[in-house]
Amino acid sequence: MKYIINILILLALVALIVLKLKDNKAIVDDRVFHFNREQPINVLATTVHLQSESEVNRITGNFMPNRNAQVNSEMQGKIISIRFDEGDRIRKGQVLMQLDKSMLELQLQALDVKIEGLNTDIQRFRVLVEADAIQAVKLEKAELGLKASKKQRDILVEQIAKTTVYAPFSGVVIKKMAEVGSFAAPGRPLLIMSDIGHLKFTVNVPESELGQFKLNKTYPITVDAYPDMKLTGKAIMIASQGNGSNTYPVQFEVKNTNDQKIKAGMFGKLVVQETAGNEQIVIPASAIVGSNKDPKVYLVKDGKAKLHPVVISRRFGDKAVVASGLADGDQIVTSGFINLYDGANITTK
Repeated sequence: MKYIINILILLALVALIVLKLKDNKAIVDDRVFHFNREQPINVLATTVHLQSESEVNRITGNFMPNRNAQVNSEMQGKIISIRFDEGDRIRKGQVLMQLDKSMLELQLQALDVKIEGLNTDIQRFRVLVEADAIQAVKLEKAELGLKASKKQRDILVEQIAKTTVYAPFSGVVIKKMAEVGSFAAPGRPLLIMSDIGHLKFTVNVPESELGQFKLNKTYPITVDAYPDMKLTGKAIMIASQGNGSNTYPVQFEVKNTNDQKIKAGMFGKLVVQETAGNEQIVIPASAIVGSNKDPKVYLVKDGKAKLHPVVISRRFGDKAVVASGLADGDQIVTSGFINLYDGANITTK
């Protein structure tokens, strides 16, 4: 009897487990999204038209300082004064710091005494040589000693002058790398200066668009941080070799504002007006699906999305010129490609 009861209990437990698993499966099935291929997909679409190829092309680039340099001392010595701080605007020729020059000045004083004594000796030797009292070689040695001492004095004066460190150009102190009491030496940077009075604006251009740039020609440039600011840049460099992404750097010289609002590292856009006489269909590059070798677009036909091949003659910015495959008045999908497939039912905006 006990054996039968155990079997009944076991069967009841198995039945409960089966019921629980069925209930869990129903809950999971209810939560899982089931794509309905018959339900229309919401997409954004646009109607394409023939238009002139004259388009405004905006190429993103960034601003860099005209000059960025470490300032070193040509002499070694203890720094006794610093006349700048980080962020200060510095004029060319402005005194930045002073090294201790007391020992050099003492050497100069001693050398002046030596030169004075040599001048006295030379005057006395000349009188004695004229009287045949001494050999002329002593006078010659004294004159040579005087010349050598004057050269040594010139060197000392130059060394003393170099204990004062001047700004090599006008700019802004980016980083201070020394303090009063520290030791300066040739090759050891004391500060980093950046000249942002003039800037270099660099863009990377595909080879198909490289021909529209000419050296010394000016082009409009906008600053992302200041959309209303209008600048012009003169082309100063067109690269003769492409980089790893098969684009070519083109560099422009740009004059900063008087208050130097544009900072190094900011982004901007080069504005290029492309002109051509032919009318062609220009579409957003975002509407293209597939590879560059086999581009396609989704045509909107009778409430359905039809995948259609096209031939792209070239791209500029975020647009592409269609050489064939589309006609004036065709409607194409530009956004909403998730779950979209050839022949899908769609609703357009």
